[in-house]
Amino acid sequence: MVRTTREENKVGAFFLATLVLWLISVVFEIVFNKRKELLCVIAGCCFFQTANWVIRSFLSPDPLFVNTSVSLLHSSITSASGVFSLMTQLLFVFPILVVFILVNQCLTNRSNGMFEHSQLFGGTWPWAYPTLCFSCGYFAYDQWDMLRYRLYSGWIPAILVHHLILLICFTLALYRNITVNYLILTLICELHSIFLHVRKVRRMAGIRDAKSNIVRIEWVLNWVTFILARFIAHVLITVKLLRDAHKFGKGVELPLALFGMAGMNLLNVFLGMDLFNAFRREKNSRANDHRRHNGLKEG
Repeated sequence: MVRTTREENKVGAFFLATLVLWLISVVFEIVFNKRKELLCVIAGCCFFQTANWVIRSFLSPDPLFVNTSVSLLHSSITSASGVFSLMTQLLFVFPILVVFILVNQCLTNRSNGMFEHSQLFGGTWPWAYPTLCFSCGYFAYDQWDMLRYRLYSGWIPAILVHHLILLICFTLALYRNITVNYLILTLICELHSIFLHVRKVRRMAGIRDAKSNIVRIEWVLNWVTFILARFIAHVLITVKLLRDAHKFGKGVELPLALFGMAGMNLLNVFLGMDLFNAFRREKNSRANDHRRHNGLKEG
C-alpha cells in the first residue's frame, strides 16, 4: 500500500511538472511573442476554475462532484449549438461551439472542400481558433484539479495521459496555426462526454434505479453518442490522416497527429470496455432486484 502511494506520488509529480512547463510556454508566447489571441487559453482556465469555485461554494464541496460538474459544463458548452446566438450577442468573443462551427461552415456556402486536406491542415474555420483555445484552457484546468485532489489512480492514469496528449496537440496547433480544423473535429466527442458526466452526477446524486425510464434513455444516448461521436468519428479522422499522409510535409505534424489519434483510439477502446462493464453491472443489478422481488412475493 505504501509502495503504491509512493508510485502514485511520482506519477502526480511528473504530470504536474508537464503542466507547469506548459503554462510557462503559453505565458512566454503571450508576453514575449505578442500572441494576444492565446489569452483565450488563460480565459478558459479562469472560466472553469471560477465555475469550480461556484459549484464548490453553493452546491457541494465533494471534489469528485465538483470536477464532474465542471466537466459536464465544458462538454455542454463545447458541443452545444442552440445557445450560440445568445452567447455571441452577450460576449461575442467566445463563440466556442463545435457543432455550430461545422453547421455554420456548411450553411455559408463554404461546405465545398471543407474536408479537403488544405482546409483541415492549413485553414481555420470561423470561430475554430478561440474554440480550441478555450478547450485547451479547460484541459489544463482539469489536469490541475485532478492532480490537486488526486482524482486519479494507477501508475499510468488514462485520464491524465489523455489530457497531456490533448494539451500537447492543441498547444502546438495553436502556436503554429495549423491542423486547427482537424482538432475541432476531434472535439465532436464532447457530445458523448455530456452523457458520461450526466451518468456520474446522476449516480452521485443517488439515482441508480436501472428500471427508471430516465436511466434507460441515458444509456441509449450514452451508447449512440459513444459510437457515432467518439469511436467512429475518431476512426474516420485517423483514416483521413492516413489517406492524406503524402500531402503532409516532412515536419512533425503528421507523426504527432498520428500519435495523438492512436492514443485517442486506444483510450476509446478502453472507455468502451469500461462503459460495457458498467452497463452490464447495472443490468445485472436490475435482474437481481427483479428476482429478489419475485422471491419476496412468493414467500
